Amino acid sequence: MDAAALQRRCDKLSSILEVARAMATQRDLDALLSMVLSAAARVAEADRCSIFLVDRERGDLWTRVAQGMGAAQEIRTPLGVGIAGHVALTGEALVIPDAYADPRFNRAVDQATGYRTRNILTVPMRSAEREGAVTGVLQALNREDGGDFNREDQELLEGLGGQAAAALENAFLHGEIERLFEGFVHASVVAIESRDPTTAGHSERVAKLTLALAQRIEREPRGPWAGRRFSREELQEIRYAALLHDFGKVGVRENVLVKANKLYPHELALLESRFELAARSRELESARRRLALLERGAARAEIEAEGARLEVELRDLAGFRELVHGCNRPTLLAEGGHERLREIASATVDPSGAQPLLTEAELTRLSIRKGSLSEEERREIESHVTHTFRFLSQIPWTRSLRRIPEIAYGHHEKLDGRGYPRKLPPQAIALETRMMTIADIYDALTANDRPYKKAVPHPRALEILEMEAREGQLDPDLLRVFVDAEVPAAALGSPAAR
Repeated sequence: MDAAALQRRCDKLSSILEVARAMATQRDLDALLSMVLSAAARVAEADRCSIFLVDRERGDLWTRVAQGMGAAQEIRTPLGVGIAGHVALTGEALVIPDAYADPRFNRAVDQATGYRTRNILTVPMRSAEREGAVTGVLQALNREDGGDFNREDQELLEGLGGQAAAALENAFLHGEIERLFEGFVHASVVAIESRDPTTAGHSERVAKLTLALAQRIEREPRGPWAGRRFSREELQEIRYAALLHDFGKVGVRENVLVKANKLYPHELALLESRFELAARSRELESARRRLALLERGAARAEIEAEGARLEVELRDLAGFRELVHGCNRPTLLAEGGHERLREIASATVDPSGAQPLLTEAELTRLSIRKGSLSEEERREIESHVTHTFRFLSQIPWTRSLRRIPEIAYGHHEKLDGRGYPRKLPPQAIALETRMMTIADIYDALTANDRPYKKAVPHPRALEILEMEAREGQLDPDLLRVFVDAEVPAAALGSPAAR
């Protein structure tokens, strides 16, 4: 071998080593296939190259990367059929000096593309991780110098094929792990929504809003977050954290989770029966008094006065009942409402006074100043954040996803330190969490699927967010991007259509 040939061989080996190092860190299948294809063309000094991969489940070969064929397209070939199929099935390399003289050559591809194939070098890509199993096939067409492919070309291409097989197996494994994560996350979201169907879609919307905000921040020319970039892995970390941020709700009692009013339905039904009993009791007592008046021959005016008295009692009872229904709704308790509830609580079902019309427990629940939850129930709802963190911390996340528990843990923290559950200072709240907090609040405000509140219009939701930013609860720079870039419209479509 002369010096020039030796140098050329050394250059090719260096090229194989260089591409092997690059392939070892590449996880995107399409990018990896293109990388292998380019290296194969250099190593074999071929005009065109193709890669065929073995689909073990379907028992065939497939490719979507082929030089000179224009846009990527998927082509499938049964194992054992054609030159590539033969090499994949037998694991033996083929050097074909005259393609058209070989009956296994498929001329239809040349006819479809207008390309003229002269000679072919096809080698198997063997996977050491699968005990030498064939992962795919590398095929080189038409040596550039017009000559035939030789033994050296075959050896070098087989060496590249071995490196490529290992990289491809890693890429396939990485893809399987990603699909596993996707399946796990999807199942977790389904579990969340099965516990609280009224918030169906919330986790997905929060994820879309947070990702859209992150992508818009990357284009931000000013502000403290200008120049911030998110890698593909970081965006995936944000997405998973957003999708799973409410998973801890599985640890909250269902009746508390979906509580629409201050009294639970069975409590309201019991109270209703008590009002009905009180009405019948007053009617019975009035009938007894009228009978007594008749027996002693009372004047007509006295009997009519008794009837008027009953009407007043029933009207007062109906007023009490209406007030209870009003106070039961999760709205702000009206001024003087607590005193009027006390008045009801002082009334009794019957004259004996043995049974109060309103129990102390009912009085306490109906006196909730805002919303539908008692302090105890509110603390239980808030505990979902801690449940989420504990659950997510049990998962052996990959290095690129290890911050998911912490990102999700802080989505109810506020920059003024008044959030929950840890009351973190602003410097302890990550950018990813700050973005998710804005997305979470916006969706909670605008969602039209909550039984305990009406949906807030998009403009009003932005006003509420801006008010919280002025009060120091939310990041004002992130909110400015959220509003100016119209992130909700970009992520979810027209707010009016929601």
